[in-house]
Amino acid sequence: MSLPDLTWQMIYGRLAWAIVLATVLVVLAPGPWRRSRRLPLAALGLMVLLAVLPGQASPAWTLGLAFQYPSGLLTACCLLKLLDRRRGMRAVCVLPTGLAAPLAIAGTALYLDAFGLISQGYYYAGFSAASVPVLAVLATIACAAAIVRGRNQRQALPLLGAFLLFSLLRLPTGNIWDAVIDPLLWGWAVIAVAAAGLRRLRRRPLNTQRQPVPGLAADLPALRAAGIDTYSPIKEHRSGNVSSN
Repeated sequence: MSLPDLTWQMIYGRLAWAIVLATVLVVLAPGPWRRSRRLPLAALGLMVLLAVLPGQASPAWTLGLAFQYPSGLLTACCLLKLLDRRRGMRAVCVLPTGLAAPLAIAGTALYLDAFGLISQGYYYAGFSAASVPVLAVLATIACAAAIVRGRNQRQALPLLGAFLLFSLLRLPTGNIWDAVIDPLLWGWAVIAVAAAGLRRLRRRPLNTQRQPVPGLAADLPALRAAGIDTYSPIKEHRSGNVSSN
């Protein structure tokens, strides 16, 4: 297990929180401001200036007390969101369901483990000196291959950034779990999965239209002329035919 240098942690924490806060500011901005392509750059510059303020004057200091450091994946997703806004792509979601669902499941398992409800030591396994480097290298190769082949680029690009940051500098904490998930990202993933589920339920068609009785398709014109409901049971059709004759 090797921990990142404290200086690099402090620099990363300030810059990462600046990126996250700039993204939040852009998302919450009113409509006319949100459509401006200059807003992401201005918001990022403002948050960087605030983040580098000394001590408690910096919002990164307060957020660090509550959440420590943003994960590399959250930072990469927020940075990608700012770039999308900069290019005028207002409707792009950088946390699709294919990425949000695994994060929501993994985060739930980690928090249940931290609360002692399953007690499997998942988080401490992220410090493993044997398996974690191999896993990080394989994940980096897989993400790079997906980007080159043009598959799932919206998921692979931020993941590649997170794994490279972890592999090269061990940021943010030296634990691979902290590179890909944190409380804020987990909450974002849960909301994204719930929203996707609601959208799917709304798009599902309601098959409430009654179908005609099988086998009577040829008799439909005559039945309608006789004033008989063509959607009634077969027995009703037969009795209706007898009475009309």
